[in-house]
Amino acid sequence: PHWVRGKKESAKIVGKQRVPICALGGSIGTGSKGIRAMVVEVHSYEELEKLGSEKVDGKIVFYNRPMDPTEIMTFRAYGGAVSQRWSGAMEAAKYGAVGVVVRSMTLALDDYPHTGSMGYNDEIKKIPACAISTNGAEILSECLKSEPAIEFQFKMYCETLEDVLSYNVIGEIIGTEFPDEIILVGGHLDSWDMGDGSHDDGAGCIQSIEAVRLFIALDIKPKRTIRAVMFMNEENGLRGGKEYARVAKEKNENHIAAIETDAGAFTPRGFGIDADEESIAKIVAWKSLFEPYNLHLIGKGHGGADIGPLKDQGAVLISLRVDSQRYFDYHHSDADTFDKISKRELEMGTASIASLLYLLSKYGI
Repeated sequence: PHWVRGKKESAKIVGKQRVPICALGGSIGTGSKGIRAMVVEVHSYEELEKLGSEKVDGKIVFYNRPMDPTEIMTFRAYGGAVSQRWSGAMEAAKYGAVGVVVRSMTLALDDYPHTGSMGYNDEIKKIPACAISTNGAEILSECLKSEPAIEFQFKMYCETLEDVLSYNVIGEIIGTEFPDEIILVGGHLDSWDMGDGSHDDGAGCIQSIEAVRLFIALDIKPKRTIRAVMFMNEENGLRGGKEYARVAKEKNENHIAAIETDAGAFTPRGFGIDADEESIAKIVAWKSLFEPYNLHLIGKGHGGADIGPLKDQGAVLISLRVDSQRYFDYHHSDADTFDKISKRELEMGTASIASLLYLLSKYGI
C-alpha cells in the first residue's frame, strides 16, 4: 500500500492555540480547507454509543483514552489503548462524525504526535483521522471542560496512491546436518515516515543481520539453516509477512522456529514464546544459561506480527523481550531517530538472539 503524508499537517483549538498533530497512517486528507467543527470527548466506544448521532453528528470525535501507566508491561498498556486509533474513525463515522482526533499512544507527556495504522470499512463513510500529542490532548480536554462549544480545526494532505512493488530481503546460512529445518530471525524493513524508524524497526533489522553474521565471524557451522529476513510492509498492511508465509507454504519449507525483534534496541530481558506447552518447556529449560545475563523473562508470550502467518505451518514463534519503558516515548514519532539508540543495548540484544539461535540450531525444537 502506498500512502503518503503530503504537506505537514496543522491544527488549532479555535480562538486558543495551535497544537501538534499528525495524520494516522492510511487516513484520507481533509482537503485544503480543512475541517472545523465542535468536539465531543470520549474515552471508550461505550461513551460514544451513549452520545449517539444526536450529539455526535457533524462534530469531531476526540478519543482521549490514555495508555495505562500502572501496567509495568508497556505493550499491554499500548494494547489497552490502541483500538481507538485503529477503529476510531469507523466507529465515529457511524454516528455522523466529520473527523477524529486520537490521543497519541505514549506514556510520556510531550509535544510529539505519534502516528500508526488505522482502518476503514468500505461500507462506512471515510472520515479523516489524526493523532494529537499528549500535551495537546491535555490542553484540548481542559478547554472542553470550560468551553464545551469550542471548535477544533485541522488540515491534512495525505492520500493513498496505487500499490507499488516492494520486497522482503533475505539471507541465510545453510545447515550442515538438517538444512531443510529453518530457523528464521527477522525485523521489518519499513517504518513510518515520522523520525527515521531507528527503534521501530531499524534496530530489529540490524540485530537480525548481525546475529547471523556472528556465526560467520566465529566460524560456527549451524546444524540447521538460519535465515535472516527483513520484512516489508509491517506497518501498513503486513503484506511482507503474509507473502513470505505464502511462498514458504508453496515451497513446502519447514520453519521450525521464528524469532522477531520489533520492540526497540533496549536492554534485553528474555524471550516470549508462542507455541505448544512442550515447545515452551524446551526453551524454558535453557533459562539457566541466560539468567547470568539478566535474561530471566522467558516463557509464554507473543511472537511477532511479521512471523505470525507462519504459526499455521507449525513454527514456534519467539519475540525478543526488552525493557520497554522508553519504547513508546519514541514509537511512530519524530523522536524515533538514530541518536536514541544505545550501541551497548543494541549489541546485548543481538548477542541474546544469537545465543538462542545457536541453541535452536544445535538441538532443534
